[in-house]
Amino acid sequence: MAAGLRKRGRAGTASRAAGLCGQWLRRAWQERRLLLLEPRYTLLVAACLCLAEVGITFWVIHRVAYTEIDWKAYMAQVEGVINGTYDYTQLQGDTGPLVYPAGFVYIFMGLYYATGRGTDIRMAQHIFAVLYLATLLLVFLIYHQTCKVPPFVFFFMCCASYRVHSIFVLRLFNDPVAMALLFLSINLLLARRWGWGCCCFSLAVSVKMNVLLFAPGLLFLLLMQFGFRGALPKLGICAVLQVLLGLPFLLENPIGYLSRSFDLGRQFLFRWTVNWRFLPEALFLHRAFHLALLAAHLSLLFLFAFCRWHRTGESILSLLKDPSKRKVPPQRLTPNQIISTLFTSNFIGICFSRSLHYQFYVWYFHTLPYLLWATPARWLTHLLRLLVLGLIELSWNTYPSTSCSSAALHICHAVILLQLWLGPQPFPKSIQHSKKAH
Repeated sequence: MAAGLRKRGRAGTASRAAGLCGQWLRRAWQERRLLLLEPRYTLLVAACLCLAEVGITFWVIHRVAYTEIDWKAYMAQVEGVINGTYDYTQLQGDTGPLVYPAGFVYIFMGLYYATGRGTDIRMAQHIFAVLYLATLLLVFLIYHQTCKVPPFVFFFMCCASYRVHSIFVLRLFNDPVAMALLFLSINLLLARRWGWGCCCFSLAVSVKMNVLLFAPGLLFLLLMQFGFRGALPKLGICAVLQVLLGLPFLLENPIGYLSRSFDLGRQFLFRWTVNWRFLPEALFLHRAFHLALLAAHLSLLFLFAFCRWHRTGESILSLLKDPSKRKVPPQRLTPNQIISTLFTSNFIGICFSRSLHYQFYVWYFHTLPYLLWATPARWLTHLLRLLVLGLIELSWNTYPSTSCSSAALHICHAVILLQLWLGPQPFPKSIQHSKKAH
Protein backbone atom coordinates (compact mmCIF):
# COMPACT_ATOMS: atom_id res chain seq x y z
CA MET A 1 0.00 0.00 0.00
CA ALA A 2 2.86 2.36 0.86
CA ALA A 3 4.42 1.69 -2.52
CA GLY A 4 1.11 2.52 -4.19
CA LEU A 5 0.86 5.81 -2.30
CA ARG A 6 4.40 6.70 -3.32
CA LYS A 7 3.56 5.96 -6.96
CA ARG A 8 0.39 8.06 -6.80
CA GLY A 9 2.37 10.88 -5.08
CA ARG A 10 5.03 10.82 -7.77
CA ALA A 11 2.35 10.77 -10.46
CA GLY A 12 0.57 13.73 -8.86
CA THR A 13 3.79 15.73 -8.65
CA ALA A 14 4.61 14.95 -12.24
CA SER A 15 1.15 16.00 -13.41
CA ARG A 16 1.36 19.27 -11.45
CA ALA A 17 4.80 19.95 -12.95
CA ALA A 18 3.46 19.19 -16.41
CA GLY A 19 0.52 21.52 -15.76
CA LEU A 20 2.81 24.35 -14.61
CA CYS A 21 5.08 23.78 -17.59
CA GLY A 22 2.07 23.89 -19.90
CA GLN A 23 0.87 27.15 -18.32
CA TRP A 24 4.33 28.66 -18.70
CA LEU A 25 4.52 27.64 -22.36
CA ARG A 26 1.05 29.05 -23.05
CA ARG A 27 1.99 32.30 -21.33
CA ALA A 28 5.27 32.48 -23.27
CA TRP A 29 3.35 31.92 -26.50
CA GLN A 30 0.86 34.66 -25.62
CA GLU A 31 3.65 37.09 -24.75
CA ARG A 32 5.41 36.26 -27.99
CA ARG A 33 2.29 37.09 -29.91
CA LEU A 34 2.02 40.39 -28.04
CA LEU A 35 5.68 41.08 -28.71
CA LEU A 36 5.05 40.71 -32.43
CA LEU A 37 1.68 42.47 -32.60
CA GLU A 38 1.72 45.30 -30.05
CA PRO A 39 3.34 48.56 -31.27
CA ARG A 40 4.41 49.38 -27.70
CA TYR A 41 7.12 46.73 -28.09
CA THR A 42 8.61 48.51 -31.11
CA LEU A 43 11.86 49.53 -29.40
CA LEU A 44 12.50 46.05 -28.01
CA VAL A 45 11.95 44.39 -31.38
CA ALA A 46 13.96 47.17 -33.06
CA ALA A 47 16.92 46.52 -30.75
CA CYS A 48 16.89 42.83 -31.67
CA LEU A 49 16.62 43.58 -35.37
CA CYS A 50 19.44 46.14 -35.25
CA LEU A 51 21.70 43.55 -33.62
CA ALA A 52 20.75 41.08 -36.35
CA GLU A 53 21.42 43.73 -38.99
CA VAL A 54 24.99 44.18 -37.73
CA GLY A 55 25.68 40.56 -38.62
CA ILE A 56 23.70 40.62 -41.87
CA THR A 57 25.37 43.79 -43.12
CA PHE A 58 28.84 42.50 -42.18
CA TRP A 59 28.08 39.27 -44.05
CA VAL A 60 26.86 41.14 -47.14
CA ILE A 61 30.01 43.31 -47.25
CA HIS A 62 32.40 40.36 -46.96
CA ARG A 63 30.51 37.72 -48.94
CA VAL A 64 28.74 39.57 -51.75
CA ALA A 65 30.74 41.22 -54.51
CA TYR A 66 30.82 45.03 -54.64
CA THR A 67 29.46 46.47 -57.90
CA GLU A 68 30.90 49.72 -59.25
CA ILE A 69 28.24 52.07 -60.62
CA ASP A 70 28.55 55.70 -59.48
CA TRP A 71 31.22 55.74 -56.75
CA LYS A 72 34.15 56.51 -59.07
CA ALA A 73 32.09 59.20 -60.77
CA TYR A 74 31.30 60.76 -57.39
CA MET A 75 34.98 60.76 -56.48
CA ALA A 76 36.00 62.29 -59.82
CA GLN A 77 33.42 65.06 -59.46
CA VAL A 78 34.51 65.83 -55.90
CA GLU A 79 38.18 65.75 -56.93
CA GLY A 80 37.44 68.42 -59.50
CA VAL A 81 36.19 70.72 -56.72
CA ILE A 82 39.23 69.90 -54.56
CA ASN A 83 41.47 70.88 -57.50
CA GLY A 84 39.79 74.30 -57.61
CA THR A 85 37.00 73.96 -60.20
CA TYR A 86 33.84 75.69 -58.93
CA ASP A 87 32.05 75.96 -62.26
CA TYR A 88 29.42 73.20 -62.15
CA THR A 89 29.36 72.92 -65.93
CA GLN A 90 33.01 71.80 -65.83
CA LEU A 91 32.61 69.09 -63.18
CA GLN A 92 32.39 65.64 -64.78
CA GLY A 93 32.62 61.99 -63.81
CA ASP A 94 32.69 58.67 -65.63
CA THR A 95 28.87 58.55 -65.77
CA GLY A 96 28.30 62.19 -66.71
CA PRO A 97 28.23 65.71 -65.24
CA LEU A 98 27.71 66.60 -61.58
CA VAL A 99 23.94 67.01 -61.12
CA TYR A 100 23.61 67.16 -57.32
CA PRO A 101 23.56 70.24 -55.07
CA ALA A 102 26.49 71.47 -53.00
CA GLY A 103 25.74 69.44 -49.86
CA PHE A 104 26.55 66.31 -51.86
CA VAL A 105 29.96 67.76 -52.72
CA TYR A 106 30.90 68.49 -49.10
CA ILE A 107 29.72 65.13 -47.73
CA PHE A 108 31.40 63.07 -50.43
CA MET A 109 34.51 65.23 -50.13
CA GLY A 110 34.72 63.95 -46.55
CA LEU A 111 34.27 60.39 -47.85
CA TYR A 112 36.96 61.07 -50.46
CA TYR A 113 39.51 61.78 -47.75
CA ALA A 114 38.23 59.04 -45.39
CA THR A 115 38.65 56.38 -48.09
CA GLY A 116 42.11 57.31 -49.40
CA ARG A 117 40.87 59.45 -52.27
CA GLY A 118 38.07 57.03 -52.95
CA THR A 119 40.31 53.98 -53.43
CA ASP A 120 39.51 52.12 -50.19
CA ILE A 121 36.18 50.59 -51.16
CA ARG A 122 36.00 48.37 -48.09
CA MET A 123 36.28 51.42 -45.80
CA ALA A 124 33.53 53.13 -47.80
CA GLN A 125 31.32 50.05 -47.40
CA HIS A 126 31.82 50.03 -43.63
CA ILE A 127 30.97 53.75 -43.45
CA PHE A 128 27.77 53.11 -45.40
CA ALA A 129 27.00 50.15 -43.13
CA VAL A 130 27.11 52.51 -40.14
CA LEU A 131 24.91 54.93 -42.11
CA TYR A 132 22.45 52.07 -42.75
CA LEU A 133 22.24 51.19 -39.06
CA ALA A 134 21.85 54.88 -38.14
CA THR A 135 19.02 55.19 -40.69
CA LEU A 136 17.29 52.16 -39.19
CA LEU A 137 17.58 53.67 -35.71
CA LEU A 138 16.05 56.95 -36.89
CA VAL A 139 13.23 55.10 -38.64
CA PHE A 140 12.49 52.95 -35.57
CA LEU A 141 12.33 56.08 -33.39
CA ILE A 142 9.70 57.47 -35.77
CA TYR A 143 7.63 54.29 -35.67
CA HIS A 144 7.91 54.13 -31.88
CA GLN A 145 6.22 57.52 -31.61
CA THR A 146 3.42 56.66 -34.02
CA CYS A 147 2.42 53.37 -32.29
CA LYS A 148 0.64 52.18 -35.42
CA VAL A 149 2.69 49.40 -36.99
CA PRO A 150 2.88 45.89 -35.45
CA PRO A 151 6.53 45.02 -34.73
CA PHE A 152 6.56 41.82 -36.82
CA VAL A 153 6.42 44.03 -39.93
CA PHE A 154 9.85 45.50 -39.16
CA PHE A 155 11.55 42.23 -40.07
CA PHE A 156 10.36 42.75 -43.65
CA MET A 157 11.44 46.39 -43.48
CA CYS A 158 15.08 45.59 -42.79
CA CYS A 159 16.42 42.03 -42.66
CA ALA A 160 14.43 40.70 -45.63
CA SER A 161 15.24 43.37 -48.24
CA TYR A 162 18.09 42.43 -50.56
CA ARG A 163 17.72 45.56 -52.71
CA VAL A 164 18.07 48.05 -49.84
CA HIS A 165 21.20 46.33 -48.46
CA SER A 166 22.60 46.45 -51.97
CA ILE A 167 21.88 50.18 -52.39
CA PHE A 168 23.61 51.01 -49.12
CA VAL A 169 26.71 48.79 -48.93
CA LEU A 170 27.19 47.28 -52.41
CA ARG A 171 26.52 50.34 -54.59
CA LEU A 172 27.39 53.32 -52.32
CA PHE A 173 24.81 55.67 -53.84
CA ASN A 174 24.12 59.15 -52.47
CA ASP A 175 20.40 58.43 -52.03
CA PRO A 176 20.88 56.79 -48.57
CA VAL A 177 22.76 59.87 -47.34
CA ALA A 178 19.89 62.15 -48.32
CA MET A 179 17.30 59.87 -46.71
CA ALA A 180 19.26 59.54 -43.47
CA LEU A 181 19.25 63.34 -43.15
CA LEU A 182 15.55 63.39 -44.01
CA PHE A 183 14.68 60.92 -41.23
CA LEU A 184 16.79 62.97 -38.81
CA SER A 185 14.76 66.00 -39.86
CA ILE A 186 11.48 64.16 -39.21
CA ASN A 187 12.65 63.13 -35.74
CA LEU A 188 13.40 66.78 -34.98
CA LEU A 189 9.95 67.82 -36.23
CA LEU A 190 8.37 65.20 -33.95
CA ALA A 191 10.37 66.68 -31.06
CA ARG A 192 8.87 70.13 -31.93
CA ARG A 193 12.29 71.43 -33.02
CA TRP A 194 10.81 73.01 -36.13
CA GLY A 195 13.79 75.26 -36.91
CA TRP A 196 16.35 72.47 -36.61
CA GLY A 197 14.01 70.13 -38.48
CA CYS A 198 13.82 72.56 -41.41
CA CYS A 199 17.61 72.95 -41.29
CA CYS A 200 18.15 69.18 -41.61
CA PHE A 201 15.47 69.01 -44.29
CA SER A 202 17.37 71.58 -46.32
CA LEU A 203 20.60 69.64 -45.78
CA ALA A 204 18.89 66.54 -47.17
CA VAL A 205 17.72 68.50 -50.23
CA SER A 206 21.31 69.70 -50.72
CA VAL A 207 22.43 66.08 -51.14
CA LYS A 208 19.72 65.02 -53.58
CA MET A 209 16.67 66.82 -54.90
CA ASN A 210 14.24 63.90 -54.43
CA VAL A 211 13.70 65.04 -50.83
CA LEU A 212 11.60 67.86 -52.27
CA LEU A 213 8.80 65.31 -52.67
CA PHE A 214 8.26 65.74 -48.92
CA ALA A 215 8.15 69.54 -49.27
CA PRO A 216 4.39 69.95 -49.96
CA GLY A 217 3.60 68.03 -46.76
CA LEU A 218 6.13 70.04 -44.76
CA LEU A 219 4.73 73.32 -46.11
CA PHE A 220 1.21 72.26 -45.12
CA LEU A 221 2.35 71.39 -41.57
CA LEU A 222 4.20 74.70 -41.19
CA LEU A 223 1.15 76.68 -42.35
CA MET A 224 -1.15 74.72 -40.08
CA GLN A 225 1.07 75.19 -37.05
CA PHE A 226 2.34 78.75 -37.56
CA GLY A 227 0.34 80.46 -40.32
CA PHE A 228 1.97 82.24 -43.26
CA ARG A 229 3.94 84.81 -41.28
CA GLY A 230 5.06 82.29 -38.69
CA ALA A 231 6.16 79.81 -41.37
CA LEU A 232 8.31 82.36 -43.22
CA PRO A 233 11.29 82.15 -40.80
CA LYS A 234 11.30 78.34 -41.06
CA LEU A 235 11.17 78.53 -44.86
CA GLY A 236 13.89 81.17 -44.68
CA ILE A 237 16.15 78.71 -42.86
CA CYS A 238 15.76 76.27 -45.75
CA ALA A 239 16.49 78.91 -48.38
CA VAL A 240 19.43 80.57 -46.59
CA LEU A 241 21.13 77.23 -45.98
CA GLN A 242 20.90 76.37 -49.68
CA VAL A 243 22.49 79.71 -50.57
CA LEU A 244 25.29 79.31 -48.02
CA LEU A 245 26.13 75.79 -49.14
CA GLY A 246 26.12 76.72 -52.80
CA LEU A 247 27.85 80.09 -52.39
CA PRO A 248 31.28 79.13 -53.83
CA PHE A 249 29.58 77.72 -56.93
CA LEU A 250 27.02 80.53 -57.19
CA LEU A 251 29.80 83.11 -57.19
CA GLU A 252 31.61 81.27 -59.99
CA ASN A 253 28.66 80.43 -62.29
CA PRO A 254 25.20 80.85 -60.75
CA ILE A 255 23.27 79.77 -63.85
CA GLY A 256 25.45 76.71 -64.29
CA TYR A 257 25.04 75.69 -60.63
CA LEU A 258 21.25 76.11 -60.54
CA SER A 259 20.64 74.49 -63.92
CA ARG A 260 22.79 71.46 -63.09
CA SER A 261 21.97 70.82 -59.40
CA PHE A 262 18.23 71.63 -59.58
CA ASP A 263 17.39 70.43 -63.08
CA LEU A 264 13.66 69.62 -63.00
CA GLY A 265 13.59 68.81 -66.71
CA ARG A 266 16.32 66.17 -66.60
CA GLN A 267 15.75 63.34 -69.09
CA PHE A 268 15.98 59.72 -67.87
CA LEU A 269 17.09 56.68 -69.86
CA PHE A 270 14.35 54.19 -70.68
CA ARG A 271 16.60 51.16 -70.11
CA TRP A 272 16.90 51.96 -66.39
CA THR A 273 13.24 52.62 -65.62
CA VAL A 274 11.58 50.41 -63.02
CA ASN A 275 8.06 51.82 -63.18
CA TRP A 276 7.26 52.52 -66.87
CA ARG A 277 8.71 49.50 -68.71
CA PHE A 278 5.30 48.59 -70.22
CA LEU A 279 5.17 51.88 -72.17
CA PRO A 280 6.67 52.44 -75.63
CA GLU A 281 9.98 54.29 -75.33
CA ALA A 282 8.72 57.15 -77.52
CA LEU A 283 5.84 57.78 -75.11
CA PHE A 284 8.14 57.47 -72.09
CA LEU A 285 10.35 60.23 -73.49
CA HIS A 286 7.52 62.46 -74.73
CA ARG A 287 7.14 65.84 -73.02
CA ALA A 288 3.34 65.57 -72.99
CA PHE A 289 3.61 62.40 -70.88
CA HIS A 290 5.82 64.24 -68.39
CA LEU A 291 3.36 67.13 -68.17
CA ALA A 292 0.46 64.71 -67.63
CA LEU A 293 2.31 63.06 -64.74
CA LEU A 294 3.04 66.47 -63.22
CA ALA A 295 -0.63 67.47 -63.52
CA ALA A 296 -1.76 64.21 -61.89
CA HIS A 297 0.82 64.65 -59.12
CA LEU A 298 -0.29 68.21 -58.29
CA SER A 299 -3.99 67.32 -58.57
CA LEU A 300 -3.71 64.47 -56.09
CA LEU A 301 -1.69 66.61 -53.70
CA PHE A 302 -4.43 69.25 -53.76
CA LEU A 303 -7.12 66.62 -53.23
CA PHE A 304 -5.34 65.25 -50.17
CA ALA A 305 -4.66 68.75 -48.85
CA PHE A 306 -8.30 69.84 -49.25
CA CYS A 307 -10.10 66.61 -48.34
CA ARG A 308 -7.77 64.65 -46.06
CA TRP A 309 -5.36 67.01 -44.32
CA HIS A 310 -7.43 70.19 -43.92
CA ARG A 311 -10.44 69.24 -41.78
CA THR A 312 -11.37 72.36 -39.78
CA GLY A 313 -14.45 73.33 -41.80
CA GLU A 314 -12.84 76.63 -42.78
CA SER A 315 -11.45 77.55 -46.18
CA ILE A 316 -7.97 76.24 -46.79
CA LEU A 317 -6.93 79.88 -47.10
CA SER A 318 -7.37 80.07 -43.33
CA LEU A 319 -3.99 78.38 -43.08
CA LEU A 320 -2.46 81.68 -44.15
CA LYS A 321 -3.89 83.43 -41.08
CA ASP A 322 -2.18 83.74 -37.76
CA PRO A 323 -3.28 80.66 -35.76
CA SER A 324 -4.75 82.80 -32.98
CA LYS A 325 -7.09 84.52 -35.47
CA ARG A 326 -8.65 81.38 -36.93
CA LYS A 327 -12.19 80.30 -36.09
CA VAL A 328 -10.85 76.93 -35.01
CA PRO A 329 -7.56 77.43 -33.13
CA PRO A 330 -4.96 74.85 -34.19
CA GLN A 331 -4.31 71.96 -31.85
CA ARG A 332 -0.91 70.50 -31.15
CA LEU A 333 -0.03 68.28 -34.08
CA THR A 334 0.20 64.61 -33.15
CA PRO A 335 3.08 62.40 -34.38
CA ASN A 336 0.68 60.53 -36.67
CA GLN A 337 -0.57 63.75 -38.26
CA ILE A 338 3.02 64.83 -38.98
CA ILE A 339 4.13 61.45 -40.30
CA SER A 340 0.98 60.80 -42.31
CA THR A 341 1.24 64.15 -44.09
CA LEU A 342 4.96 63.85 -44.88
CA PHE A 343 4.92 60.19 -45.95
CA THR A 344 1.78 60.63 -48.08
CA SER A 345 3.24 63.70 -49.78
CA ASN A 346 6.36 61.76 -50.72
CA PHE A 347 4.43 58.66 -51.79
CA ILE A 348 2.21 60.62 -54.18
CA GLY A 349 5.37 61.98 -55.81
CA ILE A 350 6.76 58.46 -56.14
CA CYS A 351 3.56 57.21 -57.79
CA PHE A 352 3.73 59.87 -60.51
CA SER A 353 7.50 59.98 -60.96
CA ARG A 354 8.71 60.25 -64.56
CA SER A 355 11.08 57.38 -63.89
CA LEU A 356 12.24 55.32 -60.94
CA HIS A 357 15.72 53.82 -60.98
CA TYR A 358 16.84 50.97 -58.73
CA GLN A 359 18.57 53.18 -56.15
CA PHE A 360 15.40 55.26 -55.82
CA TYR A 361 13.81 52.43 -53.81
CA VAL A 362 15.17 53.97 -50.59
CA TRP A 363 13.15 57.12 -51.30
CA TYR A 364 10.11 55.41 -49.84
CA PHE A 365 11.05 51.89 -48.74
CA HIS A 366 11.15 52.67 -45.00
CA THR A 367 7.81 54.52 -45.18
CA LEU A 368 5.86 51.60 -46.70
CA PRO A 369 4.98 49.85 -43.39
CA TYR A 370 3.42 53.05 -42.09
CA LEU A 371 1.51 53.72 -45.30
CA LEU A 372 0.10 50.17 -45.24
CA TRP A 373 -0.59 49.68 -41.53
CA ALA A 374 -1.29 53.15 -40.10
CA THR A 375 -4.74 53.40 -41.71
CA PRO A 376 -6.50 50.13 -40.81
CA ALA A 377 -9.02 48.81 -43.32
CA ARG A 378 -11.04 45.62 -42.96
CA TRP A 379 -10.61 44.72 -46.61
CA LEU A 380 -6.80 44.84 -46.34
CA THR A 381 -5.68 42.15 -43.89
CA HIS A 382 -2.16 41.58 -42.54
CA LEU A 383 -1.64 38.91 -45.17
CA LEU A 384 -2.70 41.18 -48.04
CA ARG A 385 -0.48 43.97 -46.75
CA LEU A 386 2.48 41.59 -46.62
CA LEU A 387 1.62 40.49 -50.14
CA VAL A 388 1.76 44.12 -51.30
CA LEU A 389 5.15 44.57 -49.60
CA GLY A 390 6.42 41.37 -51.18
CA LEU A 391 5.26 42.35 -54.68
CA ILE A 392 6.89 45.75 -54.35
CA GLU A 393 10.16 44.12 -53.24
CA LEU A 394 9.93 41.65 -56.12
CA SER A 395 9.32 44.45 -58.63
CA TRP A 396 12.40 46.31 -57.43
CA ASN A 397 14.51 43.14 -57.53
CA THR A 398 13.58 42.27 -61.12
CA TYR A 399 16.52 43.25 -63.31
CA PRO A 400 16.07 44.33 -65.96
CA SER A 401 12.54 45.42 -65.27
CA THR A 402 9.73 43.90 -67.32
CA SER A 403 6.25 45.00 -68.31
CA CYS A 404 4.83 42.68 -65.64
CA SER A 405 7.11 43.95 -62.86
CA SER A 406 6.32 47.59 -63.70
CA ALA A 407 2.58 46.89 -63.87
CA ALA A 408 2.69 45.02 -60.54
CA LEU A 409 4.47 47.99 -58.95
CA HIS A 410 1.76 50.39 -60.13
CA ILE A 411 -1.00 48.08 -58.90
CA CYS A 412 0.61 47.95 -55.45
CA HIS A 413 0.96 51.74 -55.43
CA ALA A 414 -2.71 52.06 -56.38
CA VAL A 415 -3.74 49.78 -53.49
CA ILE A 416 -1.76 51.92 -51.03
CA LEU A 417 -3.21 55.15 -52.43
CA LEU A 418 -6.71 53.74 -52.19
CA GLN A 419 -6.18 52.79 -48.57
CA LEU A 420 -4.76 56.23 -47.75
CA TRP A 421 -7.82 57.85 -49.31
CA LEU A 422 -10.44 55.56 -47.75
CA GLY A 423 -8.79 55.06 -44.36
CA PRO A 424 -9.46 57.06 -41.15
CA GLN A 425 -8.78 60.77 -41.35
CA PRO A 426 -5.36 61.85 -40.00
CA PHE A 427 -7.04 65.17 -39.05
CA PRO A 428 -10.50 64.15 -37.73
CA LYS A 429 -13.09 66.78 -38.48
CA SER A 430 -15.45 65.73 -35.69
CA ILE A 431 -12.81 66.10 -32.99
CA GLN A 432 -11.92 69.59 -34.10
CA HIS A 433 -15.58 70.63 -34.19
CA SER A 434 -16.20 69.27 -30.71
CA LYS A 435 -13.23 71.18 -29.39
CA LYS A 436 -14.56 74.31 -31.08
CA ALA A 437 -17.97 73.82 -29.50
CA HIS A 438 -16.41 73.19 -26.10
